[in-house]
Amino acid sequence: MGRPPENRRQAMIKLMWIGIWLLYLASPVSDLADGGHSLAAAVPAAFGLIVFVAGYLVLAFFRTNNPGPPQPWVYALLVALASLALALSALLGKNWLVLFVYVGVACGAALPGKDSRWAVPLSAALLAATGAVVDPHGTLYPSLLVPALLGGFAMIGVQQLVRTMRELRSARDTVAQLAATEERLRLARDLHDLLGHSLSLITLKSELAGRMLPDRPRDAAQQVADIESVSRQALVDVREAVSGYRRPTMAAEVASARSALAAAGVSARLHVPDRIEGLTPAGEGALAWALREAATNVIRHSGATTCVVALETGGGSATLTVSDDGRGPDDSCPPGNGLTGLGERLILAGGSLKTSRAGDGGFTLTATVPLAAAPVGAKQPPNGE
Repeated sequence: MGRPPENRRQAMIKLMWIGIWLLYLASPVSDLADGGHSLAAAVPAAFGLIVFVAGYLVLAFFRTNNPGPPQPWVYALLVALASLALALSALLGKNWLVLFVYVGVACGAALPGKDSRWAVPLSAALLAATGAVVDPHGTLYPSLLVPALLGGFAMIGVQQLVRTMRELRSARDTVAQLAATEERLRLARDLHDLLGHSLSLITLKSELAGRMLPDRPRDAAQQVADIESVSRQALVDVREAVSGYRRPTMAAEVASARSALAAAGVSARLHVPDRIEGLTPAGEGALAWALREAATNVIRHSGATTCVVALETGGGSATLTVSDDGRGPDDSCPPGNGLTGLGERLILAGGSLKTSRAGDGGFTLTATVPLAAAPVGAKQPPNGE
């Protein structure tokens, strides 16, 4: 429902469902077959009935499930059907009044809601007016008024159902596209942050190993072993990121940042508590990504000699601050992919990202995530800490 036929089989099935309701035309057909009319009247009447049925099938087949506004030919065909029903009923008698029921159904199926709401009652009123003339004793036409109204308004309801189903399908497709886009963004962020940090560390240790050879082969061998370890861990991280299970922890990223900064010759001062009450896994993961990105930028871009990392709580949130004494931000360049992706991560965790120039001219990155509310009745730590 809600979709036009896509092949001949579906078209035939739809035509069969529409054709079932043509059984109610037995009354005018039997009136022709009984021989109560002259040949001069029966032949035009039969031709008119065939034209009426053809016009009705065209409207029911091509306008049902058609989301676009009706074209002028639709209104012209409806007027033609109503005119045929009026002419045949007036000339041949009350057995032909059933045609007005099909006119009401066609109005409900072919017209938009704002038009069909008055077109269906109008067809029923035309039925009543014609019936009052050709069936003055009211033996037939009163019983046709209810089917004419119910059939027309039922088709209005079907059309509304079709529109709703079409909108739901469109919304489902949109949600699927958004989910795919979000997954691509997640992979892009994870791979950028993972490979950027790991490759920077591998490059740094490779340079150290090269400077240590051939005078310090033992130290160079240690650097090569570190390169192998970092490469293996990077491979594991990439596999976890692709699988959707990658969520770094603060403890692991603090240890990694300390090792990477030391290898780069940057003096690191890290003030990060082992545990923070109320820090959710999503919030911890976002802060861990922030620490990884900040440490990578210090190593690759800052030229700093000192880096200070602090994680503090207050005001219902946890704030990670990473500051260095390097060359500071370049105001003429827009933020790179790493900071852009990091900002998206923090927004998804309900937090925010801010970057600025440090007091000594370096670069400061501040990442904030909300803390979960403490359960009612939970004991508060001493001194309000």
